[in-house]
Amino acid sequence: MPESKPTQKCKQCGTCCRKSSPSFHKEDKPLIDKGIIPSKHLFTIRKGEPAYDNVKDGENVKGMLVPVTTDIIKIKGKGTSWTCFFLDEKDNSCSIYQNRPVECRVLKCWNTREIEQIYAKNRLSREDLLSQVNGLWSLVTEHQDKCSYEKLKRLADTAQKDINGVAGKSILEMIRYDVHLRKIVVEKGGLDSGMIEFLFGRPLPKTIHGFGLGVANNLTSLHLLDAQQQLF
Repeated sequence: MPESKPTQKCKQCGTCCRKSSPSFHKEDKPLIDKGIIPSKHLFTIRKGEPAYDNVKDGENVKGMLVPVTTDIIKIKGKGTSWTCFFLDEKDNSCSIYQNRPVECRVLKCWNTREIEQIYAKNRLSREDLLSQVNGLWSLVTEHQDKCSYEKLKRLADTAQKDINGVAGKSILEMIRYDVHLRKIVVEKGGLDSGMIEFLFGRPLPKTIHGFGLGVANNLTSLHLLDAQQQLF
């Protein structure tokens, strides 16, 4: 008997939505501008941040921790999982299906060609969304400058050789600033705490692991991590 061909249509199993959430492209800007997808349900992987990239980009398959080349804005997961916030797990349905981002529209688990073609193109940035918001955008750019991942990498490379030296102290100051700013804009500025990881990306005490470093809970000292500890 001839082999049966795999069904080339979505089985609505929810696997794609449980593994990760979509990244936003410029075509998706109206979804956020109009509040269809509120910014409190988003987070930003900032330019230069080490992140796992398992999508084929051109001829290269990236399955390792690499610095991202642009802001990547994504939908938050549920709790500590990667399951997309908008997945209804009871019946594997999407609660924003009619207004889903472009990556969701082109993704076909049986043929990833379309998503590979758009994946790294026309990514939506925080500047696209916030540059006209007086005051708020200046806070974001100030944080980006003081907590630049390019700067952090240079310091981390040096700190690996002398964890208690000038570079290590500079990293601690950067982390303290990051933590303080997040706290102050909520307590004094009245911002929704849910928006913080969209505005300023993931907290440095967590992402510092990607540079082979860890920080004490009281933010007083750095320590080196082994390869297993760096997985996050």
